[in-house]
Amino acid sequence: MRYYVIAGEASGDLHASNLIRELVKLDRDAVVRGFGGDLMEKAGMQLVKHYREMAFMGFIPVLMNIRTIQRNMKICEQDLRNFNPDVLILVDYPGFNLRMAEFAKSKGIRTYYYISPKIWAWKQSRIEKIRAFVDEMFTILPFETDFYNQHGYPVHYVGNPVLDALLAGPQKMSFIQFCKENQLTGKPVIALLPGSRLQEIRSLLPRMLRAASAFDTHQLIITAAPNIEEKVYTELTADYDVTLVRGKTYDVLQQAEVAVLASGTVSLEAGIIGCPQIVGYIMAGGIVTEVLGHMIIKVKWASLVNLILGREAVKELLQMDYTVEKIRDELNRIIHDRNYREQITKSYEELRQKLGAPGASQRAASLMIRMLRNEV
Repeated sequence: MRYYVIAGEASGDLHASNLIRELVKLDRDAVVRGFGGDLMEKAGMQLVKHYREMAFMGFIPVLMNIRTIQRNMKICEQDLRNFNPDVLILVDYPGFNLRMAEFAKSKGIRTYYYISPKIWAWKQSRIEKIRAFVDEMFTILPFETDFYNQHGYPVHYVGNPVLDALLAGPQKMSFIQFCKENQLTGKPVIALLPGSRLQEIRSLLPRMLRAASAFDTHQLIITAAPNIEEKVYTELTADYDVTLVRGKTYDVLQQAEVAVLASGTVSLEAGIIGCPQIVGYIMAGGIVTEVLGHMIIKVKWASLVNLILGREAVKELLQMDYTVEKIRDELNRIIHDRNYREQITKSYEELRQKLGAPGASQRAASLMIRMLRNEV
């Protein structure tokens, strides 16, 4: 069968690549094409456009790049016409993907959504577009199933693919070996993970650095996003003693005493690995964006760890709360308060239990193929 897959950012590239790998295993005649990243291409997809040309987030960046976004949509529509897939598989990235779902519906192309847009957090009205244009939804978070049930839209919960990615990733090495391989000192590690988009790195990383550099008993490691040029990090870290590591996010989280990270999938990854974390985020627009956010965002927390557990298990510093002083205070508490650290790690045990067993990618691929073959 012919599969067209669209993912618009690094985490989508990772999880879509695992799904593609399973689709190709289960369907020997599979031909996969789409928009995404290096991992999807490596898994067997014909890459039409890389997500680094698509990763715009926040009101202002989207407005500033609206022509590029519209051009990408036109390219995708034409490519869908030419390829004529048996199914379009969308991975998160709702602004773009829901437009493609509508287009596919108009052309009679079956559409599956893998990894739901976060409509439970904001823009809940998008449920109507999903109901109208998406044939099947495959969810990866337990509370998403409840949300869709409340809106009378049945979904398929397949488990969380982060568990698959972690199992497929590197086994934890000794700290001595880790330091040797990455030319590090023997000091404990503070990991800084400022995201995968250029605008979030530029807004988050400077405050991370100023806060974490106060702890001279520790060494700082920044995980570099695969789509971001090294000079971006070099310019931002010129005044600091840091080590930049690329392609080793799980290694770094396994070894770090604490991580300061951008809200997103990496928060869940850190939780499953067991690394205490501080979650932060700033969207362009300052106080205006914060006021608007309070008006339209429908959930109490931003991090997936807190959302899944239904309480603040890890600290969130968002918008105006994302200050050097508050980051530094939380770092100090995690590093020096043993009881507080244990409280966080115990929450992680509950998190892993709620997510269930690994195998989401295989379950999703198998169910998709059986549905396409009308076997279920």
